[in-house]
Amino acid sequence: MAFTTADGEIASVDTAQMVEVDRAMIEDYHIELIQMMENAGRNLAHLARTRFLGGDPRGKPVLVMAGRGGNGGGALVAARRLNNWGARVTVALGQPPEAMTPIPGHQLDILQRMGVPGTSVAADPHSLGPSSNGDRLSLILDGLIGYSLKGPPAGLIGGLVRWANESTAPVLSLDAPSGIDTTTGTVFDPAIRAAATMTLALPKEGLKAPGVATHVGELYLADISVPPGLYAKPPLGLEVGALFAREDVVRICVGHMPGGD
Repeated sequence: MAFTTADGEIASVDTAQMVEVDRAMIEDYHIELIQMMENAGRNLAHLARTRFLGGDPRGKPVLVMAGRGGNGGGALVAARRLNNWGARVTVALGQPPEAMTPIPGHQLDILQRMGVPGTSVAADPHSLGPSSNGDRLSLILDGLIGYSLKGPPAGLIGGLVRWANESTAPVLSLDAPSGIDTTTGTVFDPAIRAAATMTLALPKEGLKAPGVATHVGELYLADISVPPGLYAKPPLGLEVGALFAREDVVRICVGHMPGGD
């Protein structure tokens, strides 16, 4: 099966290839992680606003679940933007604040200075209840684990995954639903069941594996400003065109064209 957009079939990458993309971005092109993270988070917030929040986030309760790494950092950028747009944002950290890696930790520090709830301690899934804002959530953002997944989500993160799956609110996952291996498509227990997933740069191989669609939901692809020429160089050797010529976030499908039979 292939990934397709309205413009045709597009390349995909496995976990090792995405690690190489990130390395080349930083070392060869000097496009830093914080820039990629800002792009990811801005696009995630935009998709959240247009697809799930009726085009206007004002007053709507949103819970942002954030892990310690780049996936969590992107979700925290989205949290900042949605908060700035008037949403009632609460953060649920999958680890203590001091366990964040440096650049996601910088994003967390910004939210702490803004006074966004939930940024000072690790989340207790049992205390979240139906909503951390006093009424039903409009949306949950899943930024717990991206392509660095090494096995079943455990501990606090595992608890947050199970809590989100029990919630009535839709879940929008960043890059891949937490608990899905981005190379093999292995669905660990637990794994997020998302209403939609916004993957980054290129779609991940594991997102087209049999049985994964019910966890991925609607699939979108977002621009993090990877130069197409980067993909063409060894060891990737991929032909990638101007995927985002018309918009920063595009809908993608597996096996057929969007809107086709």
